[in-house]
Amino acid sequence: MKKITTMLILLLVICACKAEKKMTPFSTLSDDDTVVLIETSSGEIKVKLYNDTPKHRDNFIKNVKNHMYDGIIFHRVVKNFMIQTGDPSARDVPQGAPAGGGDVSWTVPAEIVYPKYFHKYGALAAARENDDVNPEKESSGCQFYIVTGTKWTEAKLMSKENELNDVRQKEYFNQLVKECQNEVAELRKKKDTAKLLELQDSLERKSEEMLQTNPAMKITPEQIKIYSTIGGMPHLDNNYTVFGEVIEGMDIVEAISNVRTDRRNRPVDDITINKITIIQ
Repeated sequence: MKKITTMLILLLVICACKAEKKMTPFSTLSDDDTVVLIETSSGEIKVKLYNDTPKHRDNFIKNVKNHMYDGIIFHRVVKNFMIQTGDPSARDVPQGAPAGGGDVSWTVPAEIVYPKYFHKYGALAAARENDDVNPEKESSGCQFYIVTGTKWTEAKLMSKENELNDVRQKEYFNQLVKECQNEVAELRKKKDTAKLLELQDSLERKSEEMLQTNPAMKITPEQIKIYSTIGGMPHLDNNYTVFGEVIEGMDIVEAISNVRTDRRNRPVDDITINKITIIQ
């Protein structure tokens, strides 16, 4: 009898261990956080929504309550990068056909809380149109992605920071030149090289000041710690709104990210969101 009792206790312990869910590294959860459960054909993903991005949080909750995501597919999956979904028209799309072009009639104003929130492993972020048609970086009203990414060394992070900030400063400089193009044209007409060089120096100083105020990338000790241990995609930082993070189920996200895809990055065998529910 003692032996049977011991075996039952061991069995209960094993079952309890299997039932225990593993939190995503560096994730925390408080009572006032909104938590949603994404039930997919590959398994469950639990996500918390940030209160610091209330427009995105509330928009996502509205979409969930309206069952917008029920039955849609993950239309774009890129290994070591991210998995994307949210196209409301991506239901029963024939295999091999393009998907992901659908959207809703509204956008959500950018809520880029950087560097507090960044594209770490497990980050939930909003998709959007490119800068050339969307300079305000407004988010899609429905499409979102979850980051997998890769691990980065501190040296690579600092190199990426310098690279992106150099590009950002050139953008600021070109913007300033465009704003005073009449003055530039007049000085060129007069062949006043000294004044042109003086103006150039002034615009370069202004572009440096603008970069200090709003850098393309600003690596913090927390980012170095997280990007070097669990990874992510830092080159997306400060460009897309990160409005939540996976707290449980990154094994499911990883499984989805590793499936075979076609030339459009659509999984060969569809992976579907069965439903999303608000659980906290």
